[in-house]
Amino acid sequence: MTLMTIIQPDDWHVHLRDGAVLKAVLPYTANVFARAIVMPNLKDPVTTTAKAQAYREAIQAVSPKGSSFVPLMTLYLTNATDAEDLTRGHAANVITAAKLYPAHATTNSEKGVTDIRSISKVLERMQDKGIPLLLHGEVTDPDVDVFDREAVFIDTVLQPLRRDFPALKIVFEHITTKEAADYVASEGEKSPLAATVTPHHLMINRNAMFRGGIRPHYYCLPVAKREVHRLALVKAATSGKKMFFLGTDTAPHLHKMKESACGCAGIFAAPNALACYAQIFDEAGQLHHLEAFASLNGPSFYELPVNTKKVTLTKGLQPEADVKPILTEDGDNIVPFTPLHSLFWRMEDV
Repeated sequence: MTLMTIIQPDDWHVHLRDGAVLKAVLPYTANVFARAIVMPNLKDPVTTTAKAQAYREAIQAVSPKGSSFVPLMTLYLTNATDAEDLTRGHAANVITAAKLYPAHATTNSEKGVTDIRSISKVLERMQDKGIPLLLHGEVTDPDVDVFDREAVFIDTVLQPLRRDFPALKIVFEHITTKEAADYVASEGEKSPLAATVTPHHLMINRNAMFRGGIRPHYYCLPVAKREVHRLALVKAATSGKKMFFLGTDTAPHLHKMKESACGCAGIFAAPNALACYAQIFDEAGQLHHLEAFASLNGPSFYELPVNTKKVTLTKGLQPEADVKPILTEDGDNIVPFTPLHSLFWRMEDV
């Protein structure tokens, strides 16, 4: 058995949903991570400070007993976002960052931004006040192949955005391509640009969605790419470079919504995310960089204190059992992420 102790990590990209799903899935994040950046793409998006405050209170109301988990709230940007409201929310420590979803890019993004130029005044204010911009980095032009949308986004949206707002703090979230990993790394550690990397994009390539038929529980957005891209993500995440940090993009959907005629995009990674990261870093021979990726780089970017609590990870001689489906109080179930090869790591109880 191998033991490894690290500073308690944070999750810098999480979907907690609401209602019965929130209550069912929250413990899998709150019992592992000290803080989490909570995505605002509910069915009724979190578009104002008042909504962010109400959502935070709803999360806190169902947090596990005795938990010290801190939800960090984000604002959902639209073409009509009020810069004054965003600024006030950030100054009051209600809003940590603002999220840009290109309209129709992913789950509940219909009210997202249709043209980034329409929010230039908001972006200018964010740059001035140091409010991070979180990007779902895909174009939505139907003429662009789904596997190319992230790379095209870099050329047509991200690079012009950074030329116009060079000091704007940006997180390129859940990157999936070699182009994205190389672009972020090339900007250097003093750049205001960073990226999160998910456990599933480190563990699967696009073949996973088609193993023996359609496998909807491996379908997410952005979709997994070719093996060359997965390997580039592993290299970036395990490099020790401070511009890359942990963001699970855990995105639960009910089983019946995943296995349907038009299955929802999203992978519920929270139950075994930290074990997956440990496995990847171990296999890459880079376990000594896991703590920086999981526990140090994110707080540095967000200018927040590093957690003081420690957690212990254990590597056993026998593989861990797959996580069973999670039941909601309504009797529905949610299927967790299952890697395509055995996991030998697990986290001890905090």
